[in-house]
Amino acid sequence: MPLVKTWQLIAVSAVAGLALSAATVAAAGPWDSGQRKAERDRAASWGRTGGADHGTDPAAELPRAAPSAPGVLAGVRPGGAVSGEASGDQAGAGDPGALAAALRPLLADPALGTLQGASVIDTATGKVLFEAGARDPMTPASTVKIATAAASLAALGPDHRIRTTVTPGAGPGQIVLVGGGDPSLTAKKKAPAGSGGSLVALAADTAQALKAAGTTSVTLGYDDSLYTGPVLHPIGANPNLAPVTALTADEGRPDESFSGPVKRSEDPSRDTARAFAALLKERGVKVTGAPARAKAPAGAVPLAATLSPPLAGLVERMLTHSDNDIAEALARQTALASGAPASFDGVARATGARLAALGVDTSGSRFADGSGLNRADKVSAGLLTALLAKAADPQRPELRPVLTGLPVAGFTGTLRVRNSGTSPAAGLLRAKTGTLSGVNALAGTVVDPTGRLLAFAFLAANTPDAGPAEKGLDKLAAAVATTS
Repeated sequence: MPLVKTWQLIAVSAVAGLALSAATVAAAGPWDSGQRKAERDRAASWGRTGGADHGTDPAAELPRAAPSAPGVLAGVRPGGAVSGEASGDQAGAGDPGALAAALRPLLADPALGTLQGASVIDTATGKVLFEAGARDPMTPASTVKIATAAASLAALGPDHRIRTTVTPGAGPGQIVLVGGGDPSLTAKKKAPAGSGGSLVALAADTAQALKAAGTTSVTLGYDDSLYTGPVLHPIGANPNLAPVTALTADEGRPDESFSGPVKRSEDPSRDTARAFAALLKERGVKVTGAPARAKAPAGAVPLAATLSPPLAGLVERMLTHSDNDIAEALARQTALASGAPASFDGVARATGARLAALGVDTSGSRFADGSGLNRADKVSAGLLTALLAKAADPQRPELRPVLTGLPVAGFTGTLRVRNSGTSPAAGLLRAKTGTLSGVNALAGTVVDPTGRLLAFAFLAANTPDAGPAEKGLDKLAAAVATTS
């Protein structure tokens, strides 16, 4: 590949990615429904629960700005070569031997358990720079969100928005609140996580439409039939994930929290409808009786609607903060777009099919959910790096949010306190973390000393302790960042 294309790829995927991610995180606010330190500790004591990774300091709630581009990339030589790269056919070739020498001793760290999978590739050329067990399916924990993100973007595109609507009901004086599966939907007057679907705005528009038609009293139904199958995740009730329904406001949180573990609503659809009824009452529309489940009439023209942020923004929020609720919602959107049921079973079929259509090898993979909380999920390190390379492909701009949503080491999201400070990987590395008890993973991209954008994935199983395992993974990633 010509050197100019390597530079363009780095510029798009690294420089723009860091800048856009910092801007997105700042705009979106602390949308951190991933798992913090308290959840990690809690998960360590639970046998089958999981997703409890990404420890952060609660006192450091707001992320710092990502580093500027000059701190990330080497200078460009005349003629398009990156400083530190050789010219001609040697450019970007790298030294796999040097990388292997750096990584193999680190992979032998007992903290990384008894089974590891590792893959490092050059995203510009597809060249494999290092692999060990790279094709072995393993439990990925939250790194499966990379697959969830890629599948949803491939299925729907980055500009897709999820609608929540209000339609006339089947009977006189009835309206129906119809859930579309928007995970950003909020009943709060000021959205805690930035832009998203707003029940407040939807109630205002609905009241205006009703009053214009001379209606000031209604009965309210709610329709969450878009999703099918069990609403509870296979691991059962869990403070890291609400029951998965097509009509959920504020991720089913019954309090004012917007992140961290909390006991969720047992019936998010019902509670969302009740919140909507209260908002209508505040705007002069009386709701008689309690909201009840109802089916919106086929072909009914909405009275009002509210939209989620573009799918690209939802993907970025999900990846930056390891948001399980967004992950499960996006997985179901993928299933719907693929003609599959919006259920855990439908997700398993649709996700794999969408990824295979991208041209990546999904052999041995299983996508039992979208969040990675299920230990039945199986992916390989090689699949994760292949997806990251697809997201970096200039011919696949619709997948770019997979890169721009990854946390920046030492600066944002779930990597804010990892490879931070004086670490040689600070600001250079972007990655998705993953932690279940006995499972630790890290997968993302890094700009190496020659300016190449590399994709890496490290999966570890049977790890004895999450803390040392995370440190071991961070050392591996830092070695990729510093070895040329």
